[in-house]
Amino acid sequence: MDYQSSLENMKPSHEFFIGIDSDGCVFDSMEVKQKKFFIPNALKYFDLFEISKILQETWEFVNLYSIYRGGNRFTSIIKVFDLLHERKEIRDKGFKLADLSSLKRWVKAETKLSNANLRKYFESNYDPDLGKVVRWTEAVNKDISEMLRNIPPFPHAKQAIEKMSACADLIIVSQTPLEALEREWEEHDMKKYVKVIAGQEHGTKTEHLALAGKDKYPDNNILMIGDAIGDMNAARDNGILFYPIIPGKEDKSWELFINEGLGKFSRGLYSGSYENKLLMEFRKFLPERPPWL
Repeated sequence: MDYQSSLENMKPSHEFFIGIDSDGCVFDSMEVKQKKFFIPNALKYFDLFEISKILQETWEFVNLYSIYRGGNRFTSIIKVFDLLHERKEIRDKGFKLADLSSLKRWVKAETKLSNANLRKYFESNYDPDLGKVVRWTEAVNKDISEMLRNIPPFPHAKQAIEKMSACADLIIVSQTPLEALEREWEEHDMKKYVKVIAGQEHGTKTEHLALAGKDKYPDNNILMIGDAIGDMNAARDNGILFYPIIPGKEDKSWELFINEGLGKFSRGLYSGSYENKLLMEFRKFLPERPPWL
């Protein structure tokens, strides 16, 4: 299926365009997904119970509390394992970790880092450790689809999206699987505000913004809203504006956007000193150096 055609074929109906991340940005779902689904399945499928405490600390740093937050799950698990390999406690134990070399080769070659594409690659490039990744990621999706319900949007987020939909074309820009995104946005009656929901099947966040927005709107009329450095980098890759939802201050970030940010964006007053002030505050909450070093 050509998922990207829905982005390429999107036609402007407003003067402005806004891309919005979903997990951890609109919905307060990132922590529960990582702590209750991603980590437990990693413990199970990679047999990491012996180092469970170290895994949890490393995983939460990468996926929740650092510059790596919000990345595609496959690039993120590579980062987790790279950090685990470097940890003295694990070396001292002589603990053997899975070899993710095959996954690294796939990530380097593939632009659409989806479960379906990984399984297809695995079936023609058998590797036992890659099989662990396949079983882990499919189990995460299965458990989330069966168990996770009623995770509401952050206060002010739905109000902000309703307000911005009156003046801008909106799309969801995410690395979450499409099925989960569709379900979450429909569950809270918010799908009606967006023109396209783009997930991991549609490619990278940089590609989502480029295909749907670039050359269809002036760059200063395009805004990305997100809670991770990867969201900011996707905006920078396209030469467009970025509004940060600060982890731990999501409610205040959305309230500020309603009361101030959206108005500045729509009046052409956003870029420059105002955006820079927001980004300086944002970067304080997402360190690069792990706390155990």
